[in-house]
Amino acid sequence: MLDNCCIDFEHSLQILNTDHSQKRPTKQVVRNREDKHLREERFVDLPVDSARPFGGQYGWVSPFIIEIRRALGLSENQLPPNNPELIPMLVEKAAQGIIAEGKSMGKEQEANKIAKILTAQKNSKVEDVWKCCVYLYTLESFLYKILNKTMRLIGSKEDEQNWQSKIHTLGPFGLLLWDDPINERVVRNETLYRGVKLEPEQIVTYQNMAAEKKYGSFQVFSSCSRNRELFEEFGNNYFIYHGCRCCFYCRCQSNVRIS
Repeated sequence: MLDNCCIDFEHSLQILNTDHSQKRPTKQVVRNREDKHLREERFVDLPVDSARPFGGQYGWVSPFIIEIRRALGLSENQLPPNNPELIPMLVEKAAQGIIAEGKSMGKEQEANKIAKILTAQKNSKVEDVWKCCVYLYTLESFLYKILNKTMRLIGSKEDEQNWQSKIHTLGPFGLLLWDDPINERVVRNETLYRGVKLEPEQIVTYQNMAAEKKYGSFQVFSSCSRNRELFEEFGNNYFIYHGCRCCFYCRCQSNVRIS
């Protein structure tokens, strides 16, 4: 059972939940686990509201995370790795928030499934909870889309109330995902890539920022790769991130096709 339809495997049909007379044939295929195809929407979208080149300068901690901590009544040092006793509460609140967002988007079945997977880790170690959150975030679901859509608004005065309105529903999951308890060792001189589709005027904006040595930030959880060739098939430009695991600077470069 899906949110909009159900699948009749016996007769290979997809049936609309609201009108069972609406049917269409389906085909079962065996998925190749070696398939490395990237989902373009996840890896190419501009990681900020298209009206702005960056989300502003906020330092290491995002305003989103700061507001989440305040909403939960947590101090600056009260984070999951340092306070594992917080995990059950955060997981429960995260699951409830995911379900609430799913209902509002007509994705209740999907949200319940995600919440069930997450709550199963409620009494697990913080490392296992974080791995679960990463797994859920990388699924093709409404969750990463609405979380990214919300965080892209950070830095826009006009949209401040919009992203802050999601603190109670998306915040607990965002906090669990943000606070990585595993990769604590600083890795320096790392380079990551992300494809992007830019309009000519946007390219000029980034070029001017680079020339003037201006800085900004991307507030979303951005999907990147160490393999540049993966992104040269997408978009018309790509960002090159240089730095260490905790802090990167980036530059924009036009795509060069590799034959």
